[in-house]
Amino acid sequence: MDLSPVLSTRLSADYAGRPGVLREAALEVASGEIVGLVGESGSGKSTMALAILRLLHFRGGSVTGEVRFGGRNLLDLSEKAMRQIRGRDIGLVLQSPIASLNPGMRIGDQLFESWRAHREAGTRPFGNVDAVELLGRVSLAADPAFLRRYPRQLSVGQAQRVLIAMAIVHRPRLLIADEPTSALDALTQSEILQLFSRLSREMAMGILFISHDLLSVASICNRVAILSAGSVVEFNSTENIFRRPTHAYTKALIASIPKLPASLSASRVERHGFGEARGSMVAASRDPARQAATAVVTREELALTCRSSEL
Repeated sequence: MDLSPVLSTRLSADYAGRPGVLREAALEVASGEIVGLVGESGSGKSTMALAILRLLHFRGGSVTGEVRFGGRNLLDLSEKAMRQIRGRDIGLVLQSPIASLNPGMRIGDQLFESWRAHREAGTRPFGNVDAVELLGRVSLAADPAFLRRYPRQLSVGQAQRVLIAMAIVHRPRLLIADEPTSALDALTQSEILQLFSRLSREMAMGILFISHDLLSVASICNRVAILSAGSVVEFNSTENIFRRPTHAYTKALIASIPKLPASLSASRVERHGFGEARGSMVAASRDPARQAATAVVTREELALTCRSSEL
């Protein structure tokens, strides 16, 4: 993995009547690395995503500081220059896949429009063969018939994969995923997490994975930034965050992960098959080298912890 940062931030953000939403929030993402951004609701996670993309003004916000990407401070660029970066060099995946797709357009047309909106002059045309290949890349049916479907004909998981395909159509150096699994069931969530991990490896793409789901973050992220009251209070390897947290807020977050009740033994849980699919997140979503380097919970630990709140 190339450890040189593709993104580094130290930024502050304000809304009218609500100053200090972000306060010199600092983190970095390397090429081929997945960095988790974790915090409670209202801590500024989505504000961070919009600030990086220079879109916060649409919500009445303002940003100061630095967002360094490709050797440039994005906050110093013109809007015309930013339009050349958004969607091409930096992709975005949102948490509401069905709502994010145009209900009146076929999937193939939406993939084409995503390519057309951010294409560079002189690039070769994007046709059905390219679209079908892109579907296969995100583990959808590589079938021209799929391109003729409308969003209403997709499951939520399929729609999320289409959004991911649209976000990577130009092979961006950075992907921002803002709560991308919050609307998914446990099995689909596991599959999407594995997809993010694979795409990061295959494309050497940095991913900023924004989530409040600590178990998902633990399963795929190399490093984790903890956001509290607008500040990144701790930024460390996933192992250190989950096993050796130093900040009081981080310790409280880790302590909030549900534990298996003492009345339920591990053998009873395994006998009934609970947690098998969700537990596979850690084992199956990473290749052996990266899993050994970054996974902080075993398959069994994650399975039992996940299922404890459901039994």
